[in-house]
Amino acid sequence: MLLLVDGYNVTMRDPATAGRTKEDQRELLVSRLRAHAQRLAPGGEVVVVFDARDSLGRVSGEERPVRVIFASDADDEIVRRCLLSKGRIVVVTDDLRLRARISQDVGRHVEYRDGASVSGEALAATNGRPKRGVPRDVGLPRGANTITRELKDLWLDDDE
Repeated sequence: MLLLVDGYNVTMRDPATAGRTKEDQRELLVSRLRAHAQRLAPGGEVVVVFDARDSLGRVSGEERPVRVIFASDADDEIVRRCLLSKGRIVVVTDDLRLRARISQDVGRHVEYRDGASVSGEALAATNGRPKRGVPRDVGLPRGANTITRELKDLWLDDDE
């Protein structure tokens, strides 16, 4: 499995990192991903791609379990890596244009996760597993209104 993270797209939407310097954003995201890499991409690779027009081609090295890539255009690099990858691919981004571009250009299934799925809060709450939302068709259980009415009658007795 290859987990590709759209670096600044994630950090700029995360309240814990958005107001910090670019360097702090990178360090916080990468350290968070390193701490949870095995759960986020079991047996796979985590690659974070940052836009860095001043640092073209710079790579953080082969530090495992997270590799950091600096590209002139992070979106182009993510699409390129999706095209080259043979196994399962998961892209973490909230960029709908990037998702549409991958869907159009890659020609095979790519799974997407929102940036919030790798926020510190989400990883702590889910113990590093991707956060799954509540299904939209979940509503009140049958009889809930009757129970609520009965409780109101018991608790909100006007006689007292």
